[in-house]
Amino acid sequence: MMKKLTANLIGATGLVGSHLLQQLLNDDRFEQVRVFSRRATGQSHPKLNEQLVNFDEMTEWASLINGDVLFSTLGTTLKKAGSKEKQFVIDYTYQYQAAETAVKNGVADFVLVSSAGANTNSKIFYSRMKGELDEAVKGLDFKKIIILRPSILDGDRQEKRTAEKIGIKVMRWLTQYVFKKYRPIHAKTVARAMINSIFNEELTTDYLIFELDEVEKLGA
Repeated sequence: MMKKLTANLIGATGLVGSHLLQQLLNDDRFEQVRVFSRRATGQSHPKLNEQLVNFDEMTEWASLINGDVLFSTLGTTLKKAGSKEKQFVIDYTYQYQAAETAVKNGVADFVLVSSAGANTNSKIFYSRMKGELDEAVKGLDFKKIIILRPSILDGDRQEKRTAEKIGIKVMRWLTQYVFKKYRPIHAKTVARAMINSIFNEELTTDYLIFELDEVEKLGA
């Protein structure tokens, strides 16, 4: 009988994270889902262990990040963060610190949502930041590091983003003909791909990056 896993999740209140949380709770292969969040998810489930935390004081709850896998879907927008410096703290620093803590505590696997176009040499701040994180976690001693690079995320968000919804409709049309690697992908597909990557026995390399086409296949 396969051992049931304990999952850790940061970013559970975001678009991908909320889908991932629901899927983990409904997945019999996981016996416990431990969530670290600034605010409550609003979920109630026997498997859910919800920890409301301050990411600026990670040392206070670092020992709680343990088990089998860390799923990281944390992220924000420049507009919401207020500055590039603050966005960097959320999108890079918090996620790297959580991953670093997890590996010190013996967590075997790390699954990270990055972004299409992530590149350490990009002139675009967001793409460069994502590329830098992808490269940084490569140096951590997990048994398996899995990075997913979806494009524009589709799905219903808690907050209204009218401009984004319009942009997704435009991109759906436009990417039929050009820029196909940036076509929208639904957040629930990305979430499924994150879970499936853990159980895919064909994935034997210890550091894997999945671009959009591969994320879609993995999440099918």
